[in-house]
Amino acid sequence: MLILGAADVRRILEGREQDVLAAVRRAYVLHSEGRSSLPHSTFLRFPDDERNRIIALPAYLGQDEPVTGMKWISSFPANVGQGIERASAVVVLNCSRTGRPEALLEASMISAWRTAASAAVAAEALRGQDAVAGVSLIGCGVINFEVLRFLRSALGSLQTVTLFDIDLARAEAFATRCAAAWPELRVEVADRLETGLGAHPLVCLATTAAQPYVGTEHCRPGALVLHLSLRDLTPESILSGVNLTDDPDHVCRAATSLHLAEGMTGNRNFIEATLGDVLRGAPVSRPADRITIFSPFGLGVLDLAVADFVRSEAMRQEEVGTRLPAFLHHGGSDQVDAENGTVGYEKELNRR
Repeated sequence: MLILGAADVRRILEGREQDVLAAVRRAYVLHSEGRSSLPHSTFLRFPDDERNRIIALPAYLGQDEPVTGMKWISSFPANVGQGIERASAVVVLNCSRTGRPEALLEASMISAWRTAASAAVAAEALRGQDAVAGVSLIGCGVINFEVLRFLRSALGSLQTVTLFDIDLARAEAFATRCAAAWPELRVEVADRLETGLGAHPLVCLATTAAQPYVGTEHCRPGALVLHLSLRDLTPESILSGVNLTDDPDHVCRAATSLHLAEGMTGNRNFIEATLGDVLRGAPVSRPADRITIFSPFGLGVLDLAVADFVRSEAMRQEEVGTRLPAFLHHGGSDQVDAENGTVGYEKELNRR
C-alpha cells in the first residue's frame, strides 16, 4: 500500500497545472465515450444538521491502464470559523484486476484542483474566439482561488479579477493573497453582488449556498457562468440560459438548481450538452443575448484521473510517500479448507 499525505501530494502537484488540465480533459472525453462506470454519489447527512455532509464518490475510468477507486470527502462549512478548511478528503485507489486497495491519498488538494481544472477546461472550450481579459469570482474560498490559478494557466490572457463575498474581510484577505501570488493581476473587490456579476463576461460561482438566491439578470449579455456550487442560481435563470453540465443524471439531484428546474418543467430538455461532448466536437448553439451556464456535479472519474497522475509520479520517486508492504494480508488461500471447514488464511494465521 502506498500512502501519500498532504505534503506528498502537494510536492507532486505544484507547478503541474497543465498535466492536471490534460488529465481532466481526458477523463471528460472518456466519460463521454462511455468508457467509465460512475454510480451516484452517496451523501451521508446527520440528524438536525442541514449543512454538514460527507460524500462517497466511487468510480471507474477505462483509460489504457484502468483506474478504480473512491473519493470520501466531507464538507463542514462551520470549520472556516474555527480556522480550518471546510472540506477534507481521501482517495483510495484499487487494483482493477484484483480489487485490492493499492494507494491511499490525502485528497483535499486533488479535489480542489480537479474542480478548478474542470472550470478552466469549460472556460477554454466555451470562450469562443475572443481572449478572456477578466473574471468575476463570487465566493472567496479555496475553490475560487484554485479556479483563478487554473484559468490563468488555461487561458493565458487574464488581466483583471473582480471579487465578491458576503464577508468583506474575507474578500479583502483573498485579494491580498491573489496580489501576492500574481502581482501582475489587477484585483478588485466589489461591494455588491450585482456589481461582481456584471464586471466581466466570465463569472465563477463557488459558494456554500444551500439554496438559490440570485439570477443571471445582472450578468453581461452572452456571459459564461461557471456554476460550480450548483445551488446559487434560481431555476428560472437556469431555464433562461444555455446549459451545459458534466452528466445530467448526476447533476439533476440533491436539490441543485438544475434539479429544481427539472422539477418545474418535468424534463431535462434545457440541458444543451455535456462538456465531454463539446470536447469531442459537438456543436453548441449559444445566442449572443443568452447566458451560458456550466454546472458540473463534480464526477468521481476526475478525482481518479488526478489521483492516478499523483500516484504514478510518486511511484517514480522512491522518497515520496510511505510504503506499507504488510498492509494487506498475504497469507494462504482464502478458499474454505475441506478438512476442518476453516478458511485457509485463518488456518495459516493459527500456524504462526
